Amino acid sequence: MRSHRDDEVHEHDRGLSYDLPVLARRRMIRLMTGAGLIPLVGCSAEDDTSASPAAASSAGSPSAASSAECAVIPEETAGPYPGDGSNGVNVLKESGVVRGDITSSFGDSAGGTAEGVPLTITLTVVDAASGCGTPKAGAAVYLWHCDRDGNYSLYSEGVTEENYLRGVQETDDEGRVTFTSIFPACYTARWPHIHFEVYGSLADAVSATSVTSTSQLALPQDVCEAVYATDGYSRSVANLSQLSIETDNIFSDGHDQQLATVTGSTGKGYTATLTIPV
Repeated sequence: MRSHRDDEVHEHDRGLSYDLPVLARRRMIRLMTGAGLIPLVGCSAEDDTSASPAAASSAGSPSAASSAECAVIPEETAGPYPGDGSNGVNVLKESGVVRGDITSSFGDSAGGTAEGVPLTITLTVVDAASGCGTPKAGAAVYLWHCDRDGNYSLYSEGVTEENYLRGVQETDDEGRVTFTSIFPACYTARWPHIHFEVYGSLADAVSATSVTSTSQLALPQDVCEAVYATDGYSRSVANLSQLSIETDNIFSDGHDQQLATVTGSTGKGYTATLTIPV
């Protein structure tokens, strides 16, 4: 019996033919950046539990980021398990999808809860044209990722009746959204990651229309190694040992803008932060 991991090995989030246009656009952007046509800066936000005060104050604040120009977050594939209606089921139109805690299923689902090391995900959506200086208040973010077994709710065998680890939040006045979740697994052929879509408004998100940006957040190797050494993540240890972020099919052409800043511990949980210029 084939699992969803086998499918991803062969088609890699819908296949190379699907990813090539996205990758080509990204490489063109980076070529233009190298030529000085597009200024590019990293936009990871910082959590002050481990970052230096200077880094935390500059990276975590959209107004501070306005001192330098920034590029739009790279576009990426949504993969084969988006749940946004583009590949079968559409969870965005379900009552209850707008929520901050995405660890449990909601609505008419099986009602399960995803187990794992706690992870809080804070994303800050900003206007790239303003040099990242203007937060995108009133936008919306749909976020989803796999569980600690590498399975995606709604799609993977055994969790097709679940819809956990999926949710929508509206950005506040600072352009921020926060999700309470668990640390995702590392499954075959993919670096540990989290998917997200940015919409112009909450109304657009829950009607699954007018996506502004589709991208992926990458998780740092040292944190992944610490998490995968805990109970429940044993399969991720071997999978991670065979990968590097530099050779990942999505992040291999550059990941500076997508690598989250992650702080915390396995005992108390982690916080991942990233600024998303759109």
